[in-house]
Amino acid sequence: MQRKVVFPQKGLPYWLLAPQLAITLVFFFWPGGQAMYMSLLLQDPFGHSVQFVGLENFRLVFADEDYLQAVWRTAYFSLAVTVLAMVPGLALAVMADRVIKGGTAYTTAMLVPYAIAPAVAGVLWLFMLNPSIGVLAWWLKHAGVAWNPTLDGSDAMWLVILASAWKQVAYNFLFFLAGLQAIPKSLLEAAAIDGARPFRRFYTIVFPLLSPTTFFLLVVGLVYAFFDTFGVIDAVSQGGPASATETLVYKVYKDGIHSLDLGGSAAQSVVLMVIVVALTMIQFRFIERRVHYS
Repeated sequence: MQRKVVFPQKGLPYWLLAPQLAITLVFFFWPGGQAMYMSLLLQDPFGHSVQFVGLENFRLVFADEDYLQAVWRTAYFSLAVTVLAMVPGLALAVMADRVIKGGTAYTTAMLVPYAIAPAVAGVLWLFMLNPSIGVLAWWLKHAGVAWNPTLDGSDAMWLVILASAWKQVAYNFLFFLAGLQAIPKSLLEAAAIDGARPFRRFYTIVFPLLSPTTFFLLVVGLVYAFFDTFGVIDAVSQGGPASATETLVYKVYKDGIHSLDLGGSAAQSVVLMVIVVALTMIQFRFIERRVHYS
């Protein structure tokens, strides 16, 4: 039986919610509204000449071949980052759940990458995979792999993918570990008594019970790949070489700051917001149906 919370004063809940609502309004809704308004205007960088053009900026965006290529590039990048961050996070969480001695130290060490800034994470991987001085690049060279992210677009893309996914592994690890520790041990012990091997216990019991956590991390991972990887890309490749790592969020920055196309950049930001919202709604509409809630 759930107990109903009763506040002594009717206005107290609103006062408690006011700080978070103010932050959301100032840092999310107000910038979003400004972006939507600017997407309907054609203006010079200094704001001296402003002209209402309606949906002309959106028409130009969708007619731009470079922008359409950035859409597919972002889809590939986001899917790769999400998968490469979730699979190791789950594997490490399973191993951490089995650790008896030193489990706290192991868990703390696994959370260190998440505390690193995205730009710093990108620079670390850039050093390790630098074709001239990188340790990992040296091993790749001796393995016969021609690695050069400064000239090869595919190598540059995989460099930013690895750097972005590595930083997110710790986040996924933390939630997967919490989900594993919430699973009743009696279920696993009963399955073991019935003769189920470890892999079968994981596939038939553990993973279905982790499906709410997995669904949550899938949504968060895709949003992270769409928005929060800007620092990694800017520190590692600046969208190059030849726009090979220019995702949608970086193209918004490049067109708005470097090219000074304020209206087009605002239109791109609105489109990016719509894409992420639509993608999240699709996930909740179809994938969540297969999620088991206990």
